Amino acid sequence: MIKENLTHCILFRNMSSDEIQQCLVSLSAEEKAYKKGAILLHAGEATSQMGMVVSGSVTIESNDIWGNCTILAHVGEGHFFAETYALLPQEVMLVDVKANEDCRVLYFTVDKILHTAFSVPWQETLLKNLLLISSQKNLGLSRRSFHTAPKSCRGRLLSYLNSMALQSASTEFDIPFNRQQLVDYLNLERTNMSKELTHMKNDGLILYTKNHFKLLHKPSPI
Repeated sequence: MIKENLTHCILFRNMSSDEIQQCLVSLSAEEKAYKKGAILLHAGEATSQMGMVVSGSVTIESNDIWGNCTILAHVGEGHFFAETYALLPQEVMLVDVKANEDCRVLYFTVDKILHTAFSVPWQETLLKNLLLISSQKNLGLSRRSFHTAPKSCRGRLLSYLNSMALQSASTEFDIPFNRQQLVDYLNLERTNMSKELTHMKNDGLILYTKNHFKLLHKPSPI
């Protein structure tokens, strides 16, 4: 099981090494490895575990029976998924968790903490950290709603790329999605998005190579 650098993980913030070890045992922590494209958690099923990506990355997807896919989030190394479902294990998942690349995941059965009396300080610390994780996840979903609010393809791309620039503190950055994933995340049509990216490049707004982008100047109002 991977335990190195867990002191820098938000779930274990303000915990000592001994407390982290106690926490791992109490939450029945277990590590699993997945190949790219594997489904870690399935929509329609319930789970009592939340996951932390140790290496690689996963995507949170809504896939309907007609084959339509909407990507809701990209979860990279050191970040979490399914924490809400893990705390509400009676709730059926509405999303799939898919390996975006070969990855390793550390799972925690966190609902145990809700059914035991607080006997050690780290239990309260853990709940506070879970609240921080949940708040960050809600912020991520809010960002996506901003990106999909504009009606035009350009508007959605500009919103997303601007957000990435702000988070990177740079006008040059890599995005975590390939083209199809970006289409699925922004609810666009691939051909239209490809054409719009070309138009934006020709208009002097951006430069890009694969998933590497550079914003050139402030665009005109949409």
